[in-house]
Amino acid sequence: MENPYTFRKIPRTRVATFDIYGIGVKKHHVSAILEFDVTDSRRKLQEKRRSGENISFNAWLIKTISMVVSQHKEAAAYLYSKKKLIVFDDVNVSVLVEKALGDQKIPIPLVIEKADKKSALEINSEILEAQEHVLSENDIVLSKKSARVENLYYHLPGFLRRAIWSIMLNNPKITFKKMGNVVITSVGMMGKINGWFIHRSIHPLSFGVGSILKKPVVINGEIKARDILNMTILCDHDVLDGAPMVRFLQDLTHHIETGVGIDIATDLKSRS
Repeated sequence: MENPYTFRKIPRTRVATFDIYGIGVKKHHVSAILEFDVTDSRRKLQEKRRSGENISFNAWLIKTISMVVSQHKEAAAYLYSKKKLIVFDDVNVSVLVEKALGDQKIPIPLVIEKADKKSALEINSEILEAQEHVLSENDIVLSKKSARVENLYYHLPGFLRRAIWSIMLNNPKITFKKMGNVVITSVGMMGKINGWFIHRSIHPLSFGVGSILKKPVVINGEIKARDILNMTILCDHDVLDGAPMVRFLQDLTHHIETGVGIDIATDLKSRS
């Protein structure tokens, strides 16, 4: 009689996800569950595409978030000690790129360095290049060669792996170099879901991007169908107090909803 079940091997890259979640639950994140009206921004992006600049919504969103973070650098600071923060000049963004490994699809981190100083076109090209990268089981982070020591990580027992993460997080300079100071997870790319997901993170600033859905919105006393983006944002309360957090979210909302900086986000390279 055949067994009524099968076993599937967990990709080694998932091991790091288990460890990150275990550490992430201990972080003092404040969760902001928000809706953004992106109707006007999407229209402006469509106009850009018609003029020949083929930019994905996610690439523009990464650029926009990076621009706002560069104006509120403490939002993406790391706790250096009980009395000091370390605030980085650049915004390095970690995003997840879904890759095929055998018959499974798994997310692999891609670190976009100096995202605030790149155009959305450059970010778009970097993501496309990562998607075309041939994945092997030894890959930990896309676009970076995995050191032999890092590959040994998967063979260590759980308590040693988590100890490595703790040591790295206590050295913000190393953490920033390896995984950036902002993480953006675009679950909305996988399908349409009317809701939010509450994720975990070890980054000081984390964005869980959901789906864009048509929803009724009251504008000038009239009900209209608008494109609404669901998003969950985690802010580390150890590095950012309530008032600066609200100001950061207000600026972010303004940029995302009005499309402020779409020309800058796309034409930055030609202006530099």
